[in-house]
Amino acid sequence: MDLSGILRKLRAERGWSQIEVSQKLEALGCGASQKALSRWERGSTEPNIRQFLALCELYEVRDVLAVFGDRAPGGTLNALGQKRVREYIRLLEQDGEFALHPPEKQPLRLRTIPLYDLPVSAGTGQFLDSSDYTLLEVDETVPLSATFAVRIRGDSMLPRFQDRQIVYVKQQQTLEPGDTGIFLLDGDAYCKILSQEDGASLVSLNPAYRPIPIREYSELRILGKVLA
Repeated sequence: MDLSGILRKLRAERGWSQIEVSQKLEALGCGASQKALSRWERGSTEPNIRQFLALCELYEVRDVLAVFGDRAPGGTLNALGQKRVREYIRLLEQDGEFALHPPEKQPLRLRTIPLYDLPVSAGTGQFLDSSDYTLLEVDETVPLSATFAVRIRGDSMLPRFQDRQIVYVKQQQTLEPGDTGIFLLDGDAYCKILSQEDGASLVSLNPAYRPIPIREYSELRILGKVLA
């Protein structure tokens, strides 16, 4: 049986019309009209290699050479060409876009981290009560290195952080200049950027707020680095 006859047979075995096959090929990104399918099945033309491999996916042909032999497009290729065809088939099989039965998405793993109830001030400074928090359930969209969360208050870190926004923090005691962190400065809590320009200071993103200087006699404690 020639290529056109095999294609007709495979389609008939699944009870699909040429229009249905055309729509399925379109969904795989290998568009072909019903007229094109008709020409393939009459033997007047042949599908290109990408269309042929998409047909193999639709018809669940795993062993191309066993089904089509040298009648398949590329059947006259040398050993290296046939190897490239098999490699392309494997690539299509690994791509969920072309899978007949896409793998089910794995559920996101959940974990809990503490969310501090007293907001870190992004404006006027407010003490962070480290013993008063609730457990916040988060998924993998939150960085795995985040160890706690705080809720911003104020507008000094606009546009990155909005008032009442929850930010996720990795607990650490040191930061590099330019890092955004959570700080306790002289008893007040801040979400700011650490700066060393013109002397150490805590800087807001909102230009309406002046930098808060870290003076020689200031009591500064770094609570962590803001991740997101």
